[in-house]
Amino acid sequence: MSGRIPSAPRCAAIVGPYLSGKTTLLEALLHSCGAIQRRGTLKEGNRVGDASPEARERGMGIEINAAHADFMGERWHFLDCPGSIEFMQETLAALMVCDVAIVVCEPEAERVQTLGPIFHALDEHSIPYMIYVNKLDAANGRVPELMEALQLVSSKPLALRHVPIRDGETITGYVDLVSERAYQYKAGNPSALIEIPDSVQDRNEEARQELLEILADFNDDLLEKLLEDVVPPKDEVYEHLTQDLRNGDVSPVFLGAAELNHGVFRLLKALRHETPEPSQTLERLIGLEGGIEGGIEGGAEGIGGEPAVQVFKTYQLPHTGKLSLARVWQGSVKDGISFGNNRVSGLSVLMGHSLTKSAEGIEGDVIGMGRLDAVKTGQVLSPAGAQKNIMPWPEKLAPVYGLAIQSEKREDEVKMSTGIAKVIDEDPSYIIEHNEDTHEMVLWGQGDIHLRVAADKLKGRYNVGVQTRMPQTPYKESITKGTQQHARHKKQSGGHGEFGDVHLEIQPAPRGKGFEFIDKISGGVVPRQYIPAVETGIKEYMTAGPLGFPVVDVSVTLFDGQHHAVDSSEMSFKRAAILGMKDGMPNCNPVLLEPIALVTISVPNEFTAKAQSIISKRRGQILGFDAKGGWRGWDEVKAHMPQSELYDLINELRSLTLGVGTFTWKFDHLSELMGRDAEMIVSEHKAAAE
Repeated sequence: MSGRIPSAPRCAAIVGPYLSGKTTLLEALLHSCGAIQRRGTLKEGNRVGDASPEARERGMGIEINAAHADFMGERWHFLDCPGSIEFMQETLAALMVCDVAIVVCEPEAERVQTLGPIFHALDEHSIPYMIYVNKLDAANGRVPELMEALQLVSSKPLALRHVPIRDGETITGYVDLVSERAYQYKAGNPSALIEIPDSVQDRNEEARQELLEILADFNDDLLEKLLEDVVPPKDEVYEHLTQDLRNGDVSPVFLGAAELNHGVFRLLKALRHETPEPSQTLERLIGLEGGIEGGIEGGAEGIGGEPAVQVFKTYQLPHTGKLSLARVWQGSVKDGISFGNNRVSGLSVLMGHSLTKSAEGIEGDVIGMGRLDAVKTGQVLSPAGAQKNIMPWPEKLAPVYGLAIQSEKREDEVKMSTGIAKVIDEDPSYIIEHNEDTHEMVLWGQGDIHLRVAADKLKGRYNVGVQTRMPQTPYKESITKGTQQHARHKKQSGGHGEFGDVHLEIQPAPRGKGFEFIDKISGGVVPRQYIPAVETGIKEYMTAGPLGFPVVDVSVTLFDGQHHAVDSSEMSFKRAAILGMKDGMPNCNPVLLEPIALVTISVPNEFTAKAQSIISKRRGQILGFDAKGGWRGWDEVKAHMPQSELYDLINELRSLTLGVGTFTWKFDHLSELMGRDAEMIVSEHKAAAE
């Protein structure tokens, strides 16, 4: 391994479930590289990965935090990603620009299902990854059981790289299965090289053979050596590991405890030797062969050989403004460079939210670029401007939780809208909806914490206090029988009066038909110019029927009427139509309609029965379930469920599925709601309107 040519700057995304210890690992990596002199702690709130006030208040990551370090003469960029599933959009963005992912997990076999969404994202884009089993000092189970559980979740073979050395129940060191060297942990110091203890010799030989057999599945020469009982040289094994990781064939598994710095240096060395170069990552992302000669588009019209960067995170920083975090894929970038009509004002490297001015970003670097106000997250930029359809980018996550939101002060409404736009610019998984039925502004996201963070940002950064509540359900109403109604609007107040007279037939329409207006006037009893006003009056009334909700699926026929040559007008006939509907609709047996959604719930298959139970408890109708395509060990359960039951569904679903269950939904149809439930809804709606 000596004499290697230094690599271009490389990028590793640190991903894993909430509380797995990702940010602690980041601190350990930075400290081991000498990038920070003192490791931060959660208690002190000074960790690099807890950069924002919202993150430090909660003691958890809520966005990508970038850091950089030099290790053995090579530059590294680390992207610490949130662990909460509610901030998964951030993780997906970081994965799209990294050369390798470090998947941090706890040493408990029963919790490996929490890795499902992460493994799926890695597999979907063929991203090489290493697994770092953290907190091994506090493990209750054994490594073989953990490896078996991990393999059930992972779609690719996992290659264990360490065998732990135990003193009773305490792990005191490890044996490296490639170098066949044993190391003893030393608190606060590098591990000490020791002889392989007799107690682990048999397990070491067995585990090493398993490692070689996994690698042999992807190399015929190695397989032949194993069949002939030839022990391959260690350098050859390292080469196979490097090639298999870069090809996405095998993922290595390392053991350690980041809090104690155990296994961190070994992880760094593996990263250094086995992580793909940025140019290889680019080939993977755009599916090219032979590198990036001729430019990102392979010489096609567009970027050519010019500098190219991809923005993967946007920050709206106090006193600094908009900062676009980008990976340099090609060429070099200096302050003042223009990407189309967007000129970079200030170039920096990040250590959390601490910015240091930088003179240049070269191929492979992660850089912060100031004041690119028109640039969006995910865009690839060149001097020609933003390039389309060059690099893959994850879709926005479907919203699963919403809150109606309004400013505490009426005069802050414009300021709130501006603030929300900036919050969405930072995290595109937020969606703002203006609901025409309930007249609410609803902020949608990935969960309660996700939306509370948005509210905190509005208050802390943009000085806009907001009030939130559960959204209203957009109930409708209709009728089940018809009637005929005569209505006359007559008013005399001196001079021209008002006169409109209509005969209406009100009938229920098929469900989903909507509103239908039929004109059956003959003989000019209602002049042609007044008939549109009758329809307008009917529609105006239908915004709130006898039960107080918008009216749907009704057919109204104008079949007779009278007019006055002087006093009739469009307004008179509009008011007559409203009066006719107001008097006639209560006689049509009005019924409440609730929106029913088509819901698809996704869970690990061991939780499928729980998902079905949730559906039944929430008045849902199960339509069936099947394996979730592309997801190892996951099921999809489809159901019809009332929309009113969906607003807090994600909370219960996650609490019963180790936090990973999710769902998507769309409106399907309206269904009659009868009995006490309907009476309560109507009563509450009328009380709120008073």
